[in-house]
Amino acid sequence: MFWTLPTIMTWTRIVAIPLIVGIFYLPLPEGMRNLIATVMFIVFAATDWLDGFLARRLNQTSAFGAFLDPVADKFLVCASLLVLVHLNRADVFVALIIIGREIAISALREWMAQLGAGKSVAVHMIGKVKTTVQMVAIPFLLYQGMLFGTIDTGLWGRWLIWAAAVLTVWSMVYYLRKAIPEIRARTEARG
Repeated sequence: MFWTLPTIMTWTRIVAIPLIVGIFYLPLPEGMRNLIATVMFIVFAATDWLDGFLARRLNQTSAFGAFLDPVADKFLVCASLLVLVHLNRADVFVALIIIGREIAISALREWMAQLGAGKSVAVHMIGKVKTTVQMVAIPFLLYQGMLFGTIDTGLWGRWLIWAAAVLTVWSMVYYLRKAIPEIRARTEARG
C-alpha cells in the first residue's frame, strides 16, 4: 500500500517541504514569496484531511499509511517553524517547545506500543485543538501582511503560535499523565 492515492497525497506533504523553503530563496518580491508559501502550506496541509478521507472512502487504509501520515504532518510543521524562526517571524523558544513535544510524544507512543498500551496515548481532543491552532498560526506567519486590509496576520500569527505552544505543553502533560500509570504497571509486573 505504498502507492495508493491517499498515500501519494501523504507523500506530497513531505515533497512540499523543500518547495516551501525554496520559495524564500527565489528572487521575488517579499510579498509574492509570502503569498506563494502561504498558499502552498494551506494546500499541502489540506491533504492531511483529504488523504484520511480518501483512505477510508476507497478502503485503502494501511499500516504504512497510518505510520506515514503523522510523520508527514510533523515534517511539514517542523520545517515551516524553522523557516519562520529563520525569518524572525516566530520565536525560537516556541519552535523548541513544539518540535520538542513532537519528538517526545512520538517516542512515548512508540514506547507505549511496545508495552502493548498504545491506546493509552491515542490522539485526544487537546492534541487536535493544538494542531488546529498551529495550522492556522503557521500560514498567518508565512503570509506576514494585512489580510483583507484589516487583519494583521503577523500579529495574529504570533498570538496563535504562542497559544499553540501553551496547548502543546498542556497536551504533552496530558499524554504523560495517561502513560505513567501504564508504564508503572508494566514495570512493576516485570520487576
